[in-house]
Amino acid sequence: MSPVGVDAVLGALADPTRRAVLDVLSARGPASASALAGQLPVSRQAIAKHLTVLERAGLVSAQRTGREVRYVLRSEALDVTARWMARLAADWDRRLATVKRAAEGQP
Repeated sequence: MSPVGVDAVLGALADPTRRAVLDVLSARGPASASALAGQLPVSRQAIAKHLTVLERAGLVSAQRTGREVRYVLRSEALDVTARWMARLAADWDRRLATVKRAAEGQP
């Protein structure tokens, strides 16, 4: 995933309502915007806007079943973002270990 993709995922995850939508989809499986609005303290219109952001970030996908559109959790973008964050954390750990060795007078 490109840095732009990671930015979209992190931007989408920055909102607590979008995280709550992901939590509901993770716990209960595919759901329509109306069903999600019934689970969360926001309107169906607000849920639809949040789902658009999540879909653009690759975190959910829409599946039409007859007249109903159900949203499904997608983990690929989140997995890529988690790997990017793990690499970043490992880089910082190496840097901090170098600083610690220098501060302790170790080569």
